[in-house]
Amino acid sequence: MKNYLPGLLLAFALISWTIDDFPQAVITNGSVRATLYLPDTATGYYRGTRFDWSGSVASLDYKGHSYFGKWFEKYDPFLHDAITGPVEAFDPLGYDQAKPGDLFVKIGVGSLRKIDNEPYKFVAPYQHVDKGRWSVQKKGDQVRFTHVLNDAAGYSYQYEKTVRLTKGKPELVLEHRLKNTGNQRIETAVYNHNFLVIDQQPSGPDFRVQFGFAARPTGDLKDILASKNQDISFLRPLQNRESIYTLVEGYGANASDYDIRVENTKTGAGVRIRADRPLAKLAFWSNPKNLSPEPFIAIKVEPGQEFTWKIAYEFYTIER
Repeated sequence: MKNYLPGLLLAFALISWTIDDFPQAVITNGSVRATLYLPDTATGYYRGTRFDWSGSVASLDYKGHSYFGKWFEKYDPFLHDAITGPVEAFDPLGYDQAKPGDLFVKIGVGSLRKIDNEPYKFVAPYQHVDKGRWSVQKKGDQVRFTHVLNDAAGYSYQYEKTVRLTKGKPELVLEHRLKNTGNQRIETAVYNHNFLVIDQQPSGPDFRVQFGFAARPTGDLKDILASKNQDISFLRPLQNRESIYTLVEGYGANASDYDIRVENTKTGAGVRIRADRPLAKLAFWSNPKNLSPEPFIAIKVEPGQEFTWKIAYEFYTIER
């Protein structure tokens, strides 16, 4: 029995991780119900260094349809992409200027130690030196996250994100405010990975993706995707560990082009994603279990100033 004990304990630990026994909050506006994971340096669902720790949506339901959920096979709280929901990631601050062993900053994460002179890699195991200070305010229909980082690699900021369900509408809104409390300019970009898992349906021809402009994918679509006018469609389902990635061009300088619809024609679920800032870059990525339009927003904040942006998710149904 002694020989089996360590294995049994490990198996129990792995099983316990699948029970969603993590800090979380439930919000609802009557028509939409969402469960959010809360940041926690010791017990949080996500403790990696790629994505902003706030606003991870474990699940969201509207009219019997689900929109977010677990899309990956392996779970480890420190794995770079073991996260759910419309999560965001910022380009690093001070990485290029830092020497190996020096610190750089990821907003919503904290300060990290540079390993070598290679370009920044989001999969790299950077040491998490200063996690900053998190605070959370919960209400019935919203959660406000605040992350404060002081004098890390020469940067200081107060970052606030409110995840709110709109009263009387099937809508989720992400409201952001980034205040530069340091002496250096903050110049970065933030993108939302989205990680849409609609009704647990596999990525394939039942999905339709539409942009607010004539989309021009620049990557190799292989025999997986097709593009026509404003739409990207699937020619076949993705298999096993297959994935597809492409940048998308064709958008203009107006925020009105930040307008993305994803619909499943089999189940009738749809979501429209819009923002109040223009696109700085746009990518599309998918694996067999999720679809990820990845819109980028450019950010420049002088010392003492602040920058705000808002992203709205409107949920709806279509005829099947």
